[in-house]
Amino acid sequence: MEKRDYYEVLGVAKTASADEIKKAYRKKAMEFHPDRNPGDKEAEEKFKEAAEAYDVLSNPDKKARYDQFGHAGMGGASGGYNMDFDLSSIFERFGDIFGGGFGGFGGFGGYSGGRSAGKRVRQGSNIRIKVKLTLEEINAGVEKKIKIQKYVPCSHCDGTGAKDKNSVTTCPTCKGNGQVVNQQRTMFGVMQQVSVCPDCGGTGQVIKDKCPHCGGNGVVKGEEVVSINIPAGVAEGMQLTMRGKGNAAPNGGVNGDLLVLIEEQEHELFERNGNNIYLNYYISFPQAALGASVEVPTLTGKARIKITAGTQSGQILRLQGKGLPELNSRMMGDLIVNINVWTPKNLSKDEKSAIEKFMESDNFKPKPNKNDKGFFNRVRQFFE
Repeated sequence: MEKRDYYEVLGVAKTASADEIKKAYRKKAMEFHPDRNPGDKEAEEKFKEAAEAYDVLSNPDKKARYDQFGHAGMGGASGGYNMDFDLSSIFERFGDIFGGGFGGFGGFGGYSGGRSAGKRVRQGSNIRIKVKLTLEEINAGVEKKIKIQKYVPCSHCDGTGAKDKNSVTTCPTCKGNGQVVNQQRTMFGVMQQVSVCPDCGGTGQVIKDKCPHCGGNGVVKGEEVVSINIPAGVAEGMQLTMRGKGNAAPNGGVNGDLLVLIEEQEHELFERNGNNIYLNYYISFPQAALGASVEVPTLTGKARIKITAGTQSGQILRLQGKGLPELNSRMMGDLIVNINVWTPKNLSKDEKSAIEKFMESDNFKPKPNKNDKGFFNRVRQFFE
């Protein structure tokens, strides 16, 4: 099952402060706490999900990685998270947030069934783009400058959507709170319900005279050159997130995000498998028979390898640390070299005559033994 966005899990904006994130987590944990939902497995999973989201967003380093790389930045290309959020670990780690015993129902204290909507901040839409990278760029990391067509704040009204500053007034319906309160008397007492103000959409303000250049939206079509710092070790299909680089929001809200989807260009020499790269390298028959020292290409230049006398086609050599780096790690993959002995396709008369002299030689007849592994066995050893 695909993980939900951590900000969505806690119900906060991507610009939320540490206190807002903490309050949002406290509310979610109170709502889905096992003591309040005995036997409810769905509530228990949401309780754990909220704890995982809070663990990331409350930590500045983890939050910074998540803001840029999404779930992929939390655990390599797979996007897996490395902590087991069972109930006991959650109670132990985050109990202090509730000012007392977290494990029991009574430890929450001060719970109120009323729900506050607060002022609503409008969010701009996200923009998704694709960026193609070579293996060399993936190996070293790269900065890409890309021109993006997007909605930008109107320069005439500074994104407010109003003709001038006097055209923005406090909403008379909600008195600037962005929410309205409805009360209803029931057999259990007076029930209070808070909802978004229908007249201002939760912003707390209304525009009397609209900006003639943007029609009151506060945004117009424009473009921006965005610098994208892509770290070493990214992979095909990985998505990087640049917070606030998406479309501007109407009437001075929060910008959307720029979602960068990574694509890999096909390489003329190498093939990628995880952090390892594979190379088919051809040697001549004399090199295979007599042995040789040869240079093979790498992503950063060349490396010298030794061909032992009697090398057969299909022999595999491993050059440790010559592959691709792992994202957010110092670990490196390997360069796997598959040796092929080149058989000439066109021979001169003298060449044919020279080779024919060896046809009857017993030493040139194939004599495989049990130590000569088959192709699949040779490949399998690198994945075990």
